[in-house]
Amino acid sequence: MTTSTEFDVVVIGAGPGGYVAAIRCAQLGLKTACIDDWNNADKKPSPGGTCLNVGCIPSKALIESSELYEHTLHDHAAHGIKVKDVTLDLKTMLARKDKVVTELTSGVAALFMVNKITFFHGKGVLKADKNVDVAMSDGSAKSLQAKNIIIATGSSPTELGVAPYENDTIVDSTGALAFDKVPKKLGIIGAGVIALELGSVWRRLGSEVTLFKSRNNFLPEADVEIGKEALTQFTTQGLSFCMGVKITACTVGGAGKNKKVTVEYEDEAGKQTSTFDKLIVAVGRAPNSSGVLDESSAIKIDDRGFVVVDEFCRTNVSGVYAIGDLVRGPMLAHKGSEEGVVVAELIGGHKPLPIDLDTVPSVIYTSPEIAWVGKTEQEVKAANIPFKVGKFPFSANGRARAINNTVGFIKVIAHAETDRILGVHMIGPQSSELIGQAKIAMEFGSSSEDLAMTMFAHPTLAETFHEAALSVDGRAIHAVQKKK
Repeated sequence: MTTSTEFDVVVIGAGPGGYVAAIRCAQLGLKTACIDDWNNADKKPSPGGTCLNVGCIPSKALIESSELYEHTLHDHAAHGIKVKDVTLDLKTMLARKDKVVTELTSGVAALFMVNKITFFHGKGVLKADKNVDVAMSDGSAKSLQAKNIIIATGSSPTELGVAPYENDTIVDSTGALAFDKVPKKLGIIGAGVIALELGSVWRRLGSEVTLFKSRNNFLPEADVEIGKEALTQFTTQGLSFCMGVKITACTVGGAGKNKKVTVEYEDEAGKQTSTFDKLIVAVGRAPNSSGVLDESSAIKIDDRGFVVVDEFCRTNVSGVYAIGDLVRGPMLAHKGSEEGVVVAELIGGHKPLPIDLDTVPSVIYTSPEIAWVGKTEQEVKAANIPFKVGKFPFSANGRARAINNTVGFIKVIAHAETDRILGVHMIGPQSSELIGQAKIAMEFGSSSEDLAMTMFAHPTLAETFHEAALSVDGRAIHAVQKKK
């Protein structure tokens, strides 16, 4: 049976972009519906998208747990804390991860109820004239009509033809969060953000981890100095990197406990093979535009599958918007959320500013953490922009010494003529939190002098940021440098 309902706004997708857009629309007094087909372990609705269900949140839960395990094994003694007979209870660790996910997805569901958002558990397809057909999870069907449509269906892991998924042996990032035991040998195709985070988790828990990368440049999206330092640190920790390789085949053999996957590849030395207990494919993500947009919707999609939008996330069809991983810009949850707010306020009659895609903060939750916002040094050079640089190491920071975590540095890039901050790049403790200060500074058009004149609390890790800003003009206090 099909029922028809009319709304001011229908949001397709309840990830960080979709559910935030829906909530903001409801706050603005718009009659709002949200469609999503994510299920939890009990096959019940689980709004939150990839991020909350199998991405950002569960991976960070495992990152935290694995770091605590490694610190207990190796680092507490330096603080005068001696712990004997440390053991890993992976089942409990995974259960905690699942509990965190359930609490947050349940929280989104509660917010939908409080804001009187109508939720449809099913798969939505946009058709002509802003009509949305919903195939409900219970087998029924609904037809929705809205004045405005927001498409927020996110992205999915990119598959490789030479490494087809095979049960729990060759897996994507979702499968990598649910191994029932620690693989003795773990292979990862890819060496980007997801690959590094997952590789770090399982290395801490005891895996021998090898990452395969098709190119020789490491973290090309990061500042070149950050990339070099990161590669040094990860290699020192025990991650093994095979760079500039071409994967030719991945074959699963054996059965039960003897099941293995053999990776065939070519490098400068010729044909090679490596055998692993598990293999993770982490080579990026692709937008979920297929199956969401009926041909009659007339929505334009580019040759990579991204929905074409303008600076306010408007598609070529009036009243239809697309946000998050489905459109241009970095595939990051916070970018999608902010786009959701912009679109909601635009629909609600407000005059929001478009998202500045040049200052979207990026974070890699490894140890050390890596974060940046704005332009890298290589981008500034390529654009022929006159610039100056200030750097300061965490090793000279009192708080970093106190917590026994002194790896890395903060780098500030400023315009040589105007002193305006062009980019801030970090590798070191709590960079994921510190980068927010850099984003705020850039949002307000700060100069390095503005930061140099700002009082930071002592002792804090943030003082490293302050000293890096001082260093732009050769004024760092706790480092020996010539005045520029």
